[in-house]
Amino acid sequence: MTAAHALPLLVAGPLLGAALLVATGRWLPRYVAEVFGTVLAAATAALALVLLTVTAHRPTPVEWAGGWRPRQGAGVGIVLVGDGLGLGFAALVSVLVAAVLVYSWRFFDDPPAHQAGAFPALILVFQAAMCGFTLTGDLFNAFVFFELMGVVAYALTGYRVEEARAVQGALTFGFLNSLGGYATLLGIGLLYAHTGALGLAPLGAALDAAPHSAGMLVKAAFVLVATGFLVKAAAFPFHFWLPDAHTVAPTPVCMLLSGVMVQLGVYGTARLYFTVFAGPGGLPGTAVRRTLLVLGVLTALAGALLCWLQRHIKRLLAFSTVAHTGLFLVGLASLTPEGVTGTALYVLGHAGVKAALFGCAGVLVDRFGSVDEQELHGRGGELRRVGVLFTVGGLALAGLPPFGTGLGKALSEEAAGGWATVVFVLVSAATGGAVLRVAGGVFLGLGAPPAEADVPARPARERPPDATEPGGPGPGGAGAARTDGTDADGARGTGAAETAGAAGTGSAAGPAGAAGAGSAAGSASGAGPASGAGSASAAGDGDAETTGADEPAETPGRVTRAPDTMLAATGALLAGGLAVGCVPGLWAAVSRAADSFTDHTGYLATVLFARAELLPHSPVPQWTATGVLLGLLSAALGAGAACVALRTVPSGVRPRWSRPLRRLHSGHLGDYVACALAGVTLLAALVW
Repeated sequence: MTAAHALPLLVAGPLLGAALLVATGRWLPRYVAEVFGTVLAAATAALALVLLTVTAHRPTPVEWAGGWRPRQGAGVGIVLVGDGLGLGFAALVSVLVAAVLVYSWRFFDDPPAHQAGAFPALILVFQAAMCGFTLTGDLFNAFVFFELMGVVAYALTGYRVEEARAVQGALTFGFLNSLGGYATLLGIGLLYAHTGALGLAPLGAALDAAPHSAGMLVKAAFVLVATGFLVKAAAFPFHFWLPDAHTVAPTPVCMLLSGVMVQLGVYGTARLYFTVFAGPGGLPGTAVRRTLLVLGVLTALAGALLCWLQRHIKRLLAFSTVAHTGLFLVGLASLTPEGVTGTALYVLGHAGVKAALFGCAGVLVDRFGSVDEQELHGRGGELRRVGVLFTVGGLALAGLPPFGTGLGKALSEEAAGGWATVVFVLVSAATGGAVLRVAGGVFLGLGAPPAEADVPARPARERPPDATEPGGPGPGGAGAARTDGTDADGARGTGAAETAGAAGTGSAAGPAGAAGAGSAAGSASGAGPASGAGSASAAGDGDAETTGADEPAETPGRVTRAPDTMLAATGALLAGGLAVGCVPGLWAAVSRAADSFTDHTGYLATVLFARAELLPHSPVPQWTATGVLLGLLSAALGAGAACVALRTVPSGVRPRWSRPLRRLHSGHLGDYVACALAGVTLLAALVW
């Protein structure tokens, strides 16, 4: 079997495994289904890594399904292209999926009867869709995998379907991403009408053959297709679905959404430009550079600011993902192999670090039933290993050398140059500092304890008992507290209304299924309808605050110690983020892949005519003194900002000047759609 023949296995293997789990899941014990899913995901990751190694110094493997090869540069077959970045993303996806499945072994409560294989099956379909998206050489099939990815992500976000807020979060996610998908499909239709082709290489060849023949149509097609990819990437102002989804999704799902799925939107945008629109019949490089730079800076600054304002830890991490998406776009804006190399390494490092941070948040959910920074103040001291991992993750997010995030940041700064370096330093410091602030308050008890008014009130039976209480926490313990609306004796409660926060004077009967004075529309830091309880903001500005104090239980009872599988997966992911910045062989491989990725004519020749062209390789990236110093500076600024905030900022206070930006995240679909339409307008204005 050749490397080209093995490419379909990266997609078909997880799909077949998911089908098998669905067919036999009603009879399989839970541990058998979970181990099978993990082994299959790991096997797919191993295959992707082997293919990367085998093809590193060989021509790019290209597989035409069914032997439908093009004739004289024209064809209608379905093609998979195993170039360096495509295979690299497939390997990243598969490694992260395997780690998430290991993490999930002890995370969830027992699944419903006869559905032991449901969660691993959904994860495997998600993996297959993401691998297919990274490898496909056909724009329409990219859309198909794009939508399959989205449909499974909606289901995973609303996995706790019995909860109104989980369903609402999934619907918001699905609605906005479906709008992006419709835009992409419309853009594909315009390109097909103009060129008669759907493959990436045939599209690029057709546009190059008739330069300037339909300038307005080509620009409109790029705007529409890129809109769908930028929605998936959560770029500002298309990002609103991401924090709402992270607020309600199970933690393992958040690890995949922020760890790799969002980055695929950035990858899709770059692939679209370099393969289709980078030639003489496409778009001017100056227009694309301007577009990526403006959107990137707006996304980075807005995400960093909103990240700093959060007290809901998972929501804070979600906004940090938005901020780093902006940095990825700024890095790509150079449209050079060096910029792509820096962004790719940044993405690799960020995937491990961000997934590890969400893994730590999941431990807090299991132990305390909360991810509210204020309520958890000082309570995480008993979870020392988790505190160490979370703190190190915050420093890595700030760009501390020698983490891969630091190397990717340094290379991206060098490629972007000028004032963009200031953006990288400030945004990295703000996102890392927000995580360090949480680490200092939750795990070390630094800063003033929260005022009584800042801690969301809960019914007594929903407050997690301390480890010293009789019948206290522990798997299956008699006194195990739950926050999913279930009494200790198993009696079902009334749902979301019973987990409302301090301001929960309403009911869950509204469209949000969330309680809160003044409705979810007045969210202080993005408390949308999907965000659950809306306790009043301590700032006293009348807005509702998403606190994270009513996280549903996901284990049979409150755990007294973090399960070894959860800690092992989290530690391995963080170690992976460190390894990216410490393995020179990986840097050289990513640099070669970036050279190939940005070679427009080489891609067309490889796919359409099976001709490999020798490229002059860019210099292998290295740590530089400037990059190390800037990484140390951003980490120091982040740590300093966290210390200042813990010592001087009153608990729960949010500055009044941030209210307009916070109110944009109202949770209402109409508001989000209006912002998305404004984003399409902005994108079109930048391209034109």
